[in-house]
Amino acid sequence: MTGGVSGAAREFAARLSALFERDVEIVERLNDAQRRLLGANDRLWSGLNPDAFGLLYDGAAPGGESQIAELIGDARGVGTPGLEARLRRASQETHWAIRSAFSGYQYACEERRQLAFEVGELSVQLTTELVAAGWSEADARGADVHELAVAGPR
Repeated sequence: MTGGVSGAAREFAARLSALFERDVEIVERLNDAQRRLLGANDRLWSGLNPDAFGLLYDGAAPGGESQIAELIGDARGVGTPGLEARLRRASQETHWAIRSAFSGYQYACEERRQLAFEVGELSVQLTTELVAAGWSEADARGADVHELAVAGPR
């Protein structure tokens, strides 16, 4: 680093720094959506190999450990009052949990894609500004935007 840091470079760096903070928030939302999808999927899991369903319905094997598998296990007891409604409700709740988590994930992915475009554009502008101020291109590309955002004039 041989050149100074102009006000424009500090502004580009500050904007990039803010975008990186926003990216952290988006990643947290992506992770949350993934956890919700996995949780909803776990509610569907029967704990059995698909080939074992014959055994399940014959009463020779337990119904796994998920919310829905437990209800299926209860179905072996003929005439269980309200079982069909409970199965439907559990299925609907799981459906909407999956739909909500997937929508959240999809929205966060699109937001991150747009953010990546903005980061790319600002990175080019920052690099151009720093090179014009006497920095080598390698130093300009490797600059710490968080430090540049608060750097004083040189």
